[in-house]
Amino acid sequence: MRKSLTAIAAAATIAVAALAAPQPAQARHGHIAGAVIGGLAAGALFGAAVASGPYYYGPGPYYGPGPYYGPAYYGPDCYVVYRRWHDGWGWHRRPVRACD
Repeated sequence: MRKSLTAIAAAATIAVAALAAPQPAQARHGHIAGAVIGGLAAGALFGAAVASGPYYYGPGPYYGPGPYYGPAYYGPDCYVVYRRWHDGWGWHRRPVRACD
């Protein structure tokens, strides 16, 4: 809905500008550079306004709970412990089998 209204407004603006000032272009004394630069600047501003999208893209990805390392049976004297380790980016935990 917003894009179609923007397109209609742009078309109406261009139509009014074309009908309101139908004067022949005259480059007296070579002063056309200002008109070219002004036209490019206005086109850049209008294009940026039309092309800009919404700032909100919805919720981010869902990061659910990690894997469950429940009680595992490794034998008569073995159990699972969590060891911390650092890899240069941060601390992490991993399950390790420990036996007495």
